[in-house]
Amino acid sequence: MSYDPNNVFARILRGELPCNKVYEDEHVLAFHDIRPLAPVHVLVIPKGAYESMDDFTAGASEAEIAALFRAVGKVARDLGVAGDGYRFLTNCGVNGNQEVPHLHVHVFGGRPLGRMLGKAPD
Repeated sequence: MSYDPNNVFARILRGELPCNKVYEDEHVLAFHDIRPLAPVHVLVIPKGAYESMDDFTAGASEAEIAALFRAVGKVARDLGVAGDGYRFLTNCGVNGNQEVPHLHVHVFGGRPLGRMLGKAPD
């Protein structure tokens, strides 16, 4: 997978597609997922052209890295899920089932989320 400047998140960042924004600063944008899997399901994305968490942690500045993780916590607090708990998840690469080649962190909350993974197939 390589970075596609026409991916859906790049288009949102350029203002070509709308989003239901919940937070923005100079380094990140957070918005509601259009197909939520939990009562709270927000995506937090860096504004830079980073394909995955691997790409991001290898090439992003300290300020960009800090901003992404601070935004995850802020979104959880602002949307009221920090107290009862939430999950943040990012898929990386083919085996991680990453579908869009722009780093995005899912923030899930608002109900019990169950186990992270089931038992691996034999």
